[in-house]
Amino acid sequence: MDEKNPQEAAESAREHAKASAEDFKAAASAKAAEIRRAAEQKATELRSAAEEHAEKIKGHAKHAWSDARTRAKTWQSDGEVYVRENPTKSVLVALGVGFVLGLLFRK
Repeated sequence: MDEKNPQEAAESAREHAKASAEDFKAAASAKAAEIRRAAEQKATELRSAAEEHAEKIKGHAKHAWSDARTRAKTWQSDGEVYVRENPTKSVLVALGVGFVLGLLFRK
């Protein structure tokens, strides 16, 4: 009986170690699943915040583009009116600007 007792103790220790390893594996899997769910939730929150911020920026960009187009049209119509009212002056200014640009680009 003395021989079985150490063998039984060793077998019992193995069984206990095996059960502990399985418990640890199950706990680790549960923790990994919990971390995965938390990461997915955080990713969803960040995605939502990013989309909201992108929409705000898109709205600002549309507004800025609209303002720029309006200003460009205003400048164009003001320029056309000025050229119609001062044709000689406009041609001379255009020649002067062209001459200066020609000198700058030649170098």
